[in-house]
Formats: sequence, C-alpha cells, structure tokens
Amino acid sequence: MISILVAGPGCMNCTKLAQMCNEIVDEKGINAVVEKVTDLHQITALGVLMTPGLIINGKVISSGKVPLKSTLESWILAEVK
Repeated sequence: MISILVAGPGCMNCTKLAQMCNEIVDEKGINAVVEKVTDLHQITALGVLMTPGLIINGKVISSGKVPLKSTLESWILAEVK
C-alpha cells in the first residue's frame, strides 16, 4: 500500500492537491491511503518548508506548488510495485 501525505494548513492549493491525489488513486485503482497533514510542527518535521507539500512513502516529492495532474500521476505510479 502506498502512503500519500499532503502537507499544508488547509489552503485552496493544499485541498486541490489532496483532491487530485484521491482522483488518481481512484481512477487507476491504486491501493493507497491519502492523508492530509495540517499541524505546522508535523509539516516541518516531515521536511516540508513550503506548502503544499507532497510526501509519497516517506519521501518529499514536491513542495510549494501544485503539479500538473499528469506529473502527479507519474510520481504516484512510480511507487506502484
């Protein structure tokens, strides 16, 4: 199972990123859990300095932007084993 964390305070971009992750997981039938992390201390502990942050399987993949859906999809699919 893939662990996907979206780190951010709950702003529009954070919400959009989480929604896109859920859409990709559903569309592709990927066994994954998408969680939102909103606690500032936990966000910084994860290594995210700018939000929204995307952490897949414990690795910070992106921060400070909402990637294109196609890019996000390729990052998630790269973790499918």
